[in-house]
Amino acid sequence: MEELEIVGYYPGVIGKIVELHARYYHENWGFDISFETQVARELGEFMEKFVPGRDGLWVAKYGAEFAGSVAIDGSPGPDEGARLRWFIVEPNLQGRGIGTRLLREAMAFCRKAGHRRVFLWTFRGLDAARRLYEREGFRLSEEHLIEKWGGRIVEQRFEWTMM
Repeated sequence: MEELEIVGYYPGVIGKIVELHARYYHENWGFDISFETQVARELGEFMEKFVPGRDGLWVAKYGAEFAGSVAIDGSPGPDEGARLRWFIVEPNLQGRGIGTRLLREAMAFCRKAGHRRVFLWTFRGLDAARRLYEREGFRLSEEHLIEKWGGRIVEQRFEWTMM
């Protein structure tokens, strides 16, 4: 059995995160190049402005292979809350607890960092991810139809508040 390891940034991982998002969302949802360029731009900007203790990036490695990621962007501040972003697991490795482990790492960081509120944007249809969010205490707070990335989706906002 391969071993799961959670690590931080390493050279080349930004490209791996962007590639997995681009591949997965194109193959499964028909997203176009505008999605890939948005992920690349925003992830690059996040890493340039990364503040340890406020922001976090966790990368799952299954054996020696990249298996997924999640990040916490604390820059929105306490009023809006920290933002959970770039949460994804390689499709051929889903169902092995990798997503659960990544999400738990991110939320433990939020508690330790004092992020009393956390939010994320996703869309209807990502049911496995939604189950993980709800298990961690996130609740749906908003949803609306948008036309973006070459298609129409029902965008959803989930929020978590520290008790």
